[in-house]
Amino acid sequence: QVQLVESGGGLVQPGESLRLSCAASGISFSIYGITWYRQAPGKQREYVAVITSSGGTAYADSVKGRFTISRDNAKNTVYLQMNSLKPEDTAVYYCKGSFSSWGRGTQVTVSS
Repeated sequence: QVQLVESGGGLVQPGESLRLSCAASGISFSIYGITWYRQAPGKQREYVAVITSSGGTAYADSVKGRFTISRDNAKNTVYLQMNSLKPEDTAVYYCKGSFSSWGRGTQVTVSS
């Protein structure tokens, strides 16, 4: 299976923003939906947001209004713009499509 590569994580203060990227190589994923998940320490992996092949989007209630998922098919990349970050957003973030295995994720830490 294809493995997607997540990037863009880091350490930020509450209220700040980050943009995560999810890139694929070796496959044109424009026909696939892509989902972002996250896993906080000691917790199960949870759904964050999804974008369909046609650009439709949906979000978990916990991030609605703060996060925006988008895609650039020419770059084979999906983005997750995260604004107004909270400490409870701290987690490893993963992206996945039906065609892919789990990647290594990217760490997001929100702390003052």
